[in-house]
Amino acid sequence: MVLGVKPAHANPVFRALADPTRRAIFEQLSRQGEQTVHALTRYAGVSQPAVSKHLTVLKRARLVRHRREGRETHYRAQPDALAPMVDWLDHYGAFWRDRFDRLESLLERMD
Repeated sequence: MVLGVKPAHANPVFRALADPTRRAIFEQLSRQGEQTVHALTRYAGVSQPAVSKHLTVLKRARLVRHRREGRETHYRAQPDALAPMVDWLDHYGAFWRDRFDRLESLLERMD
């Protein structure tokens, strides 16, 4: 644990969203709401098997949930799963704000 942050909680989310296609799928679900794999495939511009693999990674990171309805699977975003990443970013945001405040103070004293 570095500087009081537990990166292990944020790692699956960071890993899942590191891929631009997965990020785009997550953003699409966040903006447009629940969608089928077929709708996501049309949006993503990659094959259905590729979209399914991306959705599996997003599910493992708990960023999406799914439900079956007949032959179709519907996915929806779970934005609350971003909380570990948000906490990590908040922590380092505070860290860097403090460092820049110290730098500003030093520069003012040097003048």
